[in-house]
Amino acid sequence: MSSPFHPGEQAIQTRLGVREQVEAMGSRMIRNHMPEQHRQFFSQLPWLLVGSLDSDGQPVASVLWGKPGFVHSPEPSLLRINARPEMDDPLRANLHDAARLGLLGLELPTRRRNRMNGPLMEDDTDGFTVAVQQSFGNCPRYIQARDWRWDSRPAGALEQGSGLDPRWLALVQRSDTLFIASQHLDPHTGGVDISHRGGAPGFVQLGADGRLWLPDYNGNQLFNTLGNLLLEPRCGLLWVDFDSGDLLQLEARAEILWPGKAGQQPHPDLPGAERLVALTPGRWRLRRRRLPLGFGAAQPSPFLPQGH
Repeated sequence: MSSPFHPGEQAIQTRLGVREQVEAMGSRMIRNHMPEQHRQFFSQLPWLLVGSLDSDGQPVASVLWGKPGFVHSPEPSLLRINARPEMDDPLRANLHDAARLGLLGLELPTRRRNRMNGPLMEDDTDGFTVAVQQSFGNCPRYIQARDWRWDSRPAGALEQGSGLDPRWLALVQRSDTLFIASQHLDPHTGGVDISHRGGAPGFVQLGADGRLWLPDYNGNQLFNTLGNLLLEPRCGLLWVDFDSGDLLQLEARAEILWPGKAGQQPHPDLPGAERLVALTPGRWRLRRRRLPLGFGAAQPSPFLPQGH
């Protein structure tokens, strides 16, 4: 029986001594269809996180939105999204016949999250349909709970550039939530993934070297994202301003920094980090006031590392 994990994931699982344990767990929890509770879960959401690849293979992290029910599952092997990306969202150009997509459903008030990855099956004027290649749930750790409401606002401008920029750095430095899109390149079993990262406000810090330092806390030990980055360091990052509705999409190159190596000890200002991911900023887009959702005050996760 083939493993649900690719060589990058397996390498990190082996390095940390959890390979056999995680293989058994993954074989049970990672499915090629959605169970009924996942199908119902997606239909309750007002938003959906989407990972895609551009024509150069650069991962992009995006978010779509609609009235609950805009995402639904007509059958266990399919997920239908009745929404189209905005004109200045790179996702729009990334929906093509050969596209592979990563989807993340995140219900902030309850901290529930489910992942689904697979190929694009249909793309039309109303939305698109994705076939299930892998479907699995994630634990609620490090998710800051928030209530939501509809909050329509006039869309703002697009700002864009490349590299570190003060126009978006303040958002990063006060945020408690990040989404990261990555990929595994195998032509037969590979795909795109988008995952959640969370911490105390400012958990992603600017290092003296001009890179963004992302702490990697104890998690489910599947290492989907790190396994992807080990083999392909390009990633796409998305920050949401929960007050203004601004969306920051940043391309980056990642380096995994392991403790115990000279010059690679965890940063002293990042308590609880078992590893670090150093992110070199590339091209970025800051789409002002786009997300038509308003959010209540964050209820911090009880799993945040000590020291926050």
